Amino acid sequence: MAKIEHCNGVDLRGSPEKLTDNGKGSSYGSDPEVNGNVPGEKEVDKYGFSGGAQQHSSAEEIPTDVLRQRESKWLEMLNSWDKWMAKKHKKVKERCQKGIPPSLRGRAWLYLTGGKVKREQNQRKFQELDSQPGDPKWVDIIERDLHRQFPFHEMFEARGGHGQQDLFRVLKAYTLHRPEEGYCQAQAPIAAVLLMHMPAEDAFWVLVQICEKYLPGYYSSGLEAIQLDGEILYALLRRVSPVAHRHLKKHKLEPVLYMTEWFMCAFSRTLPWASVLRVWDMFLCEGVKILFRVGLVLLKCTLGSQEKLKASQGLYETMELLRAIQPQYLREGFLVQEIIELGVSEKDIEKEHFAQLRRWKETHGDLHCKSPPRMHGAKAIITAEPPSRQDLKQRPTIIVQSPLATQTDAQREQDAKESAKTNKGKQKKTTLPPVETVNPYLSPSDPSLLLKHMTVQGSKESLSSAEHDTYL
Repeated sequence: MAKIEHCNGVDLRGSPEKLTDNGKGSSYGSDPEVNGNVPGEKEVDKYGFSGGAQQHSSAEEIPTDVLRQRESKWLEMLNSWDKWMAKKHKKVKERCQKGIPPSLRGRAWLYLTGGKVKREQNQRKFQELDSQPGDPKWVDIIERDLHRQFPFHEMFEARGGHGQQDLFRVLKAYTLHRPEEGYCQAQAPIAAVLLMHMPAEDAFWVLVQICEKYLPGYYSSGLEAIQLDGEILYALLRRVSPVAHRHLKKHKLEPVLYMTEWFMCAFSRTLPWASVLRVWDMFLCEGVKILFRVGLVLLKCTLGSQEKLKASQGLYETMELLRAIQPQYLREGFLVQEIIELGVSEKDIEKEHFAQLRRWKETHGDLHCKSPPRMHGAKAIITAEPPSRQDLKQRPTIIVQSPLATQTDAQREQDAKESAKTNKGKQKKTTLPPVETVNPYLSPSDPSLLLKHMTVQGSKESLSSAEHDTYL
């Protein structure tokens, strides 16, 4: 088993540029400011990337009426999240596999990961961490990494812009939250993807959940957890694609050489953006088995037949093939279907995990990093830490009052008296008090109908801290 030398935050395997994004969904590009390819004023696509930086031509177009129906169903689920997770988890999983509606993706990820509950149980914790200066060692490394995260996305293309500022805040806060772990470079793209869909505080808590529940030990010094998962992937490949397994074994291609960034960055630097979002929808619902399935599908499709191996007769050629996987295998529709159909379960992964753990102890001794047990997705998380209804309650961001609610108490009392005199013998009517909307999201139907006879008052809470998605 290959040993990875790891300096948290500085580099995974020797050069910081290995995790530099070239804006094309690949990790093997150069720094955009080194080669002069700085993004200019270009057309921004529906994902926020400029100049066609992300491959999304294969993105599935969903009819508007279907999308509105899905939004309505997701709103219903989010409003009764604990009941749905307890009694209809299979339906939640199916809807995640179909793809979460873009307008609700941020909120859905927050609920799926348990980040919403963590936030409510630790109110003002993020603000406290945010106000602290942070360890200068980590602060310096994080600052040097900011411009490398999706530089062709409108949130992060400006040096010192709001996107980079929020990314710094989230990553710095995590180093203060887990000082024994510090910062690992692979956390930056994870946090950046989250910030594309939610405010900084929510992104922080989802990052915490990913690091502690979904991928425990991945970002700790020594990278023992990722090495173990590499061996698990390699063992599962023997069953899924014996041809690919034999080829990798023949050329002594260690799993950590091709899967480390796949798993640590949750494929955010490997796949076209439409596929990234679909994979994340399933990953945050079902857990790490989705990452294993994606890895196995890519290996099987790329190295799974003798015909495909003709162009990769050595270690170097095989690595190049895995660095530039053919686009047809990365397409949203194809990849998602392959992931769903691949028969690799949590039990398979856990069984192989214990086998590889025994081998590790025989060859390396006990693990240096004592990580908490891995939780396989949203169902496991909510079962292990049952939330209260208060934790799941949505924060109102819009206060809606009826026109009558703008009257003073004295006016309402006077109106009531006059009404009583005019309508003797009739039951006295009372004026409804101001109504706070529990759900800050409008119905998928025409929102103007909801507000036709209502006065919308200014919210005391800024949009940056409200529970909403970046792109609605």
